[in-house]
Amino acid sequence: MTPLAPHAPTGDHWLAVRPRLVLASAFMLFLELALIRWTGSNIVHLSYFTNFVLLGSFLGIGLGFLRVGRSKGQPYYSPVVLFGLVVVVLAFPVTVDRDTEGVLYWTSLATTGPPAWLILPVIFCAAALVLMGPAELVGRCFPELPRLEAYRYDLIGSLTGIAAFTALSFLSAPPVFWGAVAAVAYGLLLTPRPLLSYLAFVAVPALAVVGLLLAETLTAGALWSPYYKVTFRQFEQLGVPVTDISVNGIPHQQAVPAAARLQWERQYGLPYERAATPPRDVLIVGAGSGTDVAIALSKGVSRVDAVEIDPKLRELGGSTHPDHPYDDPRVTTHVTDGRAFLERTSAKYDLILFALPDSLTLVSGASSLRLESYLFTEEAMRAARAHLKPGGAFSMYNYYRESWLVDRLASTVKAAFGHDPCVDVVSTAGQQAVITAGVTPAAQRCAAPWAGATAGTPPPAGDDRPFLYLKDRTIPPIYLITLGLVLAASLLAVRVVAGPYRRMRPYADLFLLGVAFMLLETKSVTGFALLFGTTWVVNAIVFAGVLVAVLAAVEVTRRFRTPPLPVMYGVLLAGLLLAWLVPNAWLLSLPLPLRAVAAVTVAFLPIFAANVVFAKRFADTADATTSFGANLLGAMVGGCLEYLALVIGYKGLIIVAAVLYLAAFALLPRRGAVSA
Repeated sequence: MTPLAPHAPTGDHWLAVRPRLVLASAFMLFLELALIRWTGSNIVHLSYFTNFVLLGSFLGIGLGFLRVGRSKGQPYYSPVVLFGLVVVVLAFPVTVDRDTEGVLYWTSLATTGPPAWLILPVIFCAAALVLMGPAELVGRCFPELPRLEAYRYDLIGSLTGIAAFTALSFLSAPPVFWGAVAAVAYGLLLTPRPLLSYLAFVAVPALAVVGLLLAETLTAGALWSPYYKVTFRQFEQLGVPVTDISVNGIPHQQAVPAAARLQWERQYGLPYERAATPPRDVLIVGAGSGTDVAIALSKGVSRVDAVEIDPKLRELGGSTHPDHPYDDPRVTTHVTDGRAFLERTSAKYDLILFALPDSLTLVSGASSLRLESYLFTEEAMRAARAHLKPGGAFSMYNYYRESWLVDRLASTVKAAFGHDPCVDVVSTAGQQAVITAGVTPAAQRCAAPWAGATAGTPPPAGDDRPFLYLKDRTIPPIYLITLGLVLAASLLAVRVVAGPYRRMRPYADLFLLGVAFMLLETKSVTGFALLFGTTWVVNAIVFAGVLVAVLAAVEVTRRFRTPPLPVMYGVLLAGLLLAWLVPNAWLLSLPLPLRAVAAVTVAFLPIFAANVVFAKRFADTADATTSFGANLLGAMVGGCLEYLALVIGYKGLIIVAAVLYLAAFALLPRRGAVSA
């Protein structure tokens, strides 16, 4: 395989092509991640459609590549549209009514602000237009370099963008810093000719975005965690100090003295009443701002392991909770995912408590996986049971909103513990309930026997389909309608921006490679979330790992003579078969170092093989930008197909990916099929 010769330079930018390509690629990925985080913090619907912005971004990136050669002007529209998007989101935020109680799922609570049918299309279209600009700048670099060298620098830039956003997340930097990065990148990448246009369409809107985000940072009084925009207010209720905490515009929790909470809401004390033996060692998952920890301490426990995934919620509890529970020497804090803690720790407890662990957001890059999804599966309940001492008990409570959800969780506990749990429905308003099970029937004291699940109660959720709030094995109509509109709008946008579809017809196999790869990436994200936690750190490492595997595939293809494409397709399918055959339960049973090695091997073998296939095929294409754009549009369609996991589970995505790869092989041009 011989890379095609580079084309003539496409512009006279002051930056050389390679650093310009790296900078544009880094900015493109950074901007995508920033848009996902920031829009989700102000538009509550996006807390449950996180890949909605991702789909818009993929559409925009694909369109940007397809625009190369069709327009010679600078993409000055990108900073202007970004400014418009920031104005709309700040002027018309979507939040949850403060008077509404309970947890939020499927956007079921009353909201203030524009309805979903109006604001979501605006966000989708704006994200596509904003990302189209940096993508066009990246695409213009591709004809100036050999195919795989351009792809190599694109990947290096993408890794740089992830690293930059991860660093700012680690520092809890507010969005004004994201806006400043965007302003600098626009200033460096867009040429200042003509000067008046540059000032009007680049400098002014970019600096205005920084100003608006600075005003938001100063006026909202928010703490920016890696997951949320956290706001709080302090007041007195019946003479009791209360810290009311909201995340992403949703009322989330309150820091209240233990005595007052026990008096106001009976559910908080019931786990201690239902345990036959007074607990001494307690594990609290979802410790949050500390009220559940304060209650445990008031019950005279000797030791509390407090697990909270969000560092800012833990920090806020330490500074504002009236009882100061986190200052107590009996308390040890663990900032991590609850399921991951259960899988790693060797400690045993008298009481394990899941204390209202509703994250109110999805894992970035996974269309339907919430931060707490793997806590409520049958396997998770079995893991909790394994960490109970003789005579110990497990308990969970929340506002479940639906009676079938209470029954489903109670059935899950029964399946894991082998006997009926205690079920206390404290209030039918919001289905406030407590579910408790002793390690044996003698270890629990129920007020009355559980009546059992009613007809129509769905079976327990499992690690492969951890969708607790999905009653039926189906894709909710709201998703089907939304995705249908997304695909229709995308077809129209591609035709308008890129011209006739026949331009991409020779690259139908590359389009399918993009669809399948997105499913592989989703399976990797969800698999690593189960094995190592749904934390932002794990998520960032997985995305970076995927890019490293892709870069390794490109480097191998560039530097060595790789097997022909039919052979590589065979290796890819073998990797998919291995991923299908290796059970998650076996991986979870391994010690952490071995688990990491095995998980990386199983997940990244097919990813590596898939990208050797792509690299070999891409190097032989006649039109680098059109073929790459087709692949990116395929990734957008793959983002839509992720929702199939709601029906077939995440493991089923491997089968769908395998079928797509077989179809791509069937569409492979004959000359490419025999190239070495």
